[in-house]
Amino acid sequence: MESSPALIGVATRLRISISAFRRRSHEALSKGDVTGPQLTALSRLERLGPVTTAELARREQLTPQTMGATVAALEDRGLVARTADPADGRRRLLTVTDAGRATLRSERSGVADRMAAAMAASFTSEEIETLDAAAPLIERLADHF
Repeated sequence: MESSPALIGVATRLRISISAFRRRSHEALSKGDVTGPQLTALSRLERLGPVTTAELARREQLTPQTMGATVAALEDRGLVARTADPADGRRRLLTVTDAGRATLRSERSGVADRMAAAMAASFTSEEIETLDAAAPLIERLADHF
């Protein structure tokens, strides 16, 4: 399917709304112990498994220097660990620690609670069903982006 003006309009509205959502959720997270960018990096690392800082930076579309600072903060807090790459001992792989997984569970629960409260206060049952139906589509879009 070719990009039409209608598709470009949908893509633009999604980009704007997803960006606003992400920005606001990061603002809420920054009031906690873990910043939004740290939580994003930790979450991505959990999904990817052991990777280098450079690979994590590439996946998050950040410079290695920016990701390095984020990873250093996570490492200082004991949320990630660096280990030697079994295939190349010169490379260091990042892994999420047990404390990092516990932090992810806690933060995700808090975010989900805030989202549920916002939906309960501001959306009709039908709108919530629409959001529920759209969630897998948005996830699939992210996977193919």
